[in-house]
Amino acid sequence: MPFNIAVALDQHGNTTSIDEPARIVVYQKKQDAWLAVQEFVYDLEQSKGVRHMRQKLAELVADIAKSSQIFVGLSVTGIPYFELEKAGMVIWEFEGRPAEFLSYIEDKEEEARLARDKMKPIAVPAPRQTAPGRFFISLKEVQENNAGITSKQVLFSFVNKAEFDQLEVVCNHVPPWLETIVLEKNFVCLKEQISQKEIRVTVSKK
Repeated sequence: MPFNIAVALDQHGNTTSIDEPARIVVYQKKQDAWLAVQEFVYDLEQSKGVRHMRQKLAELVADIAKSSQIFVGLSVTGIPYFELEKAGMVIWEFEGRPAEFLSYIEDKEEEARLARDKMKPIAVPAPRQTAPGRFFISLKEVQENNAGITSKQVLFSFVNKAEFDQLEVVCNHVPPWLETIVLEKNFVCLKEQISQKEIRVTVSKK
């Protein structure tokens, strides 16, 4: 299965963070060689404010998503992660030059695709009301099974509508998109480590 992989690079050809002025190079594999087929030079102009930065970022991500399925950066967190995930991009973090990791990513993505094809479909969980205005959901099965269903597909719409007073989420790890939307909507978020592989996140309105 062919992949187009977009990589954020600095002036020396090493990976960099998407929030730094740099360039995005899109690579495609042709006859066992990775070739640069497209390039975007960008600057999110963060000095002009968050709203301007988000607009520039949304435009950049839309351009990347037209030609690529995978994005690689040195560090991808916060709003950039949220925008890339919203566009359906698979996100990787790597330090170094593209030649050092492009084939590795291709192999791992193909392994994941084959594993998903073999997985039996699981029931999509939904928040369960435990009391008026209070809801509970476990994301553990979704996060553990890698069955082609993401935590964002399960829960984003519910959290975004904010039709709750309190939401309790049990998960293996806190999804980055959840942390981002909690900040955007100014919710209160409490995290409790229940065990080594289990976290309870309680999201409430102020």
